[in-house]
Amino acid sequence: MGKKSINTVYYRKIDCGQKKQLLKPLICHINLARGYRGGERQTELLIRALHDLGYRQRLIARAGEPLLARMRTLPGLECTAARPPFLSRIVACRGATLVQVHEAKGGYLASVARSLYGIPYVITRRTHKPPRVTTRNRRLYANAAAVVTVSAMIADVLSSLGLCKKAELIADARSDLPVDAVAVAAIRNRFAGKFLLGHAAALYDEGKGQSVLIEAMRLLADELPNLQLLFMGSGQDELMLKNAASDLNNVSFEGFTDRLGDYFAALDMYVHPSRREGLGSVLLDAMQAELPIIASCVGGIPEIIDDHVNGLLVPAGNARVLADMILRLYADTDLSRALAQRGKACAEQYTSEIMAHKYAQLYQALSA
Repeated sequence: MGKKSINTVYYRKIDCGQKKQLLKPLICHINLARGYRGGERQTELLIRALHDLGYRQRLIARAGEPLLARMRTLPGLECTAARPPFLSRIVACRGATLVQVHEAKGGYLASVARSLYGIPYVITRRTHKPPRVTTRNRRLYANAAAVVTVSAMIADVLSSLGLCKKAELIADARSDLPVDAVAVAAIRNRFAGKFLLGHAAALYDEGKGQSVLIEAMRLLADELPNLQLLFMGSGQDELMLKNAASDLNNVSFEGFTDRLGDYFAALDMYVHPSRREGLGSVLLDAMQAELPIIASCVGGIPEIIDDHVNGLLVPAGNARVLADMILRLYADTDLSRALAQRGKACAEQYTSEIMAHKYAQLYQALSA
């Protein structure tokens, strides 16, 4: 079947007089990931912002996962819970004018919807990890109406693999995290007299490099005894990382929390020691919270962190350099304040409204 225009007009009969009512285009989002990480947060932000622009939308998400629970309360959003085999939920795509794919597993569902119903699809690629170069993936990317990447680095990876010659660059958005002053005060009271560093991410050392940050805290333990690191997150390496920090009094594991805004408001500095990163959207939230930032110079991070302008960049995997940079920023309050202020100004460029408008422009361009 041929591709359907994004602006295809649909009609329905609404009374015995056989009158017709114009319906707006319908976007069907697919995100079949487990948990609620950066990609799921960005999916939610986009859906809510497109809702404000008047789009009709559906969401196909994995049953029992936080994304589906969080989105069920959005007025007008049609939600479909999917369980393996996911192809059994293909009918939920029917009638959509466009399928928006937010993670790898949803790609197959979108490709089948294109074959069965002629619905075009857009792939958004957020992860640094290269997709496998298989016949299925070659067809998936070749048949996409458009491919969106959140950083130029990811676009370069897809191009080098021969999967996508041209990608649309649409960066992720800051989350506009809510802040409860009482909760912030409670966090500060728990760590009274401490200078609080924070790191928020899945506890996955191969990608996020948390063991390097733990080693940096070990190096600083005697020199800066009032320094305290808070890990916000959970994941497959949680036990290993807790064991690595078991002899340290300056490292705390706060677990997964949906109150990151409270933690960010309580912090004095944010540190992001990733070994690999597609973009690092959590850095935008740290910027909005007006925190001085130290981050690894990897992946898409340098696309949002300009070294010594709105943050400090360090080589990945080097605990000694990371510790020295933490010490420098701790001691230089003028530099810390300047980085934080410029970071907050930078975060203004990364709103969900701006992101949604860019997607809307892409959808319109595809229909021209």
